[in-house]
Amino acid sequence: MKAQTLSLTGTKQDEIELPKVFSTPVNKDLIHRAFVNLDSHHYQRQGRMPSAGQNTVAASNDPPTGHGQARVARIRGGGPRRGQAAKVAMVRGGRQAHPPTSEKVVYKKLNKQEKRLALCSAIAATASKDLVSSRGHIIKGIESFPVVVSDDIEKISKAKEISKVMSALKLSGDIERLEKRKARSGRSSIRGRKTKTGKSILFVTKDAKSLSKACGAFPGVDVRAVSDLSILDLAPGSSLVRLTVYTKGAINEIGNLKSRHLELMEALQ
Repeated sequence: MKAQTLSLTGTKQDEIELPKVFSTPVNKDLIHRAFVNLDSHHYQRQGRMPSAGQNTVAASNDPPTGHGQARVARIRGGGPRRGQAAKVAMVRGGRQAHPPTSEKVVYKKLNKQEKRLALCSAIAATASKDLVSSRGHIIKGIESFPVVVSDDIEKISKAKEISKVMSALKLSGDIERLEKRKARSGRSSIRGRKTKTGKSILFVTKDAKSLSKACGAFPGVDVRAVSDLSILDLAPGSSLVRLTVYTKGAINEIGNLKSRHLELMEALQ
């Protein structure tokens, strides 16, 4: 499987042989499971104060009977809440029946080989024009997938320069798609979530230090080194698949990714 390499001006340079990772079958269910696994690692554990709902002076009417009311713990003494039920789980302001504990394990688990195979599958999906288009990306004018650019792009550190490169590579239309988003109304606006930034281009490089500075001004554009590449970057929301631009050096680094599936494929060949 080969891919066309482009220069920073958008002209064709040469063809390179893609590593066997790009021949991995796309498994949407496995990618979804891996996404849920990794996304759950940032969940915050919840807990409750042990005495929550029980900080009242209340006692039950049991054992006396004949009062014409349930034997539920009721507030003693004077005040506006005198005689109201308290402490137990079924009343207003009472304790919670089965409160969550901070010791509970809230993150999901997944086998290492499955996680690695899901990453290989997501990388292979970036070579599919139909999958990239179905996610909503604007790919008009882009001829070949995956998009591979020369390593000179990693030296760019200014937004003005990378803007020219993205225009030459026919990528600027996808960024403009996010700038046209309307503000949300309703409950999300009241709670401070009026605007929602989507996901646009993902640059996968060998060294992301300089390019990440240049792309910081563009909404939805991310830069990741191959060593930091994750399912969370390639398939946000577990939806296949993001418009991804690789450098030639990144393609060589991706060739070192191994999974049990790829090893079996090599053994059969």
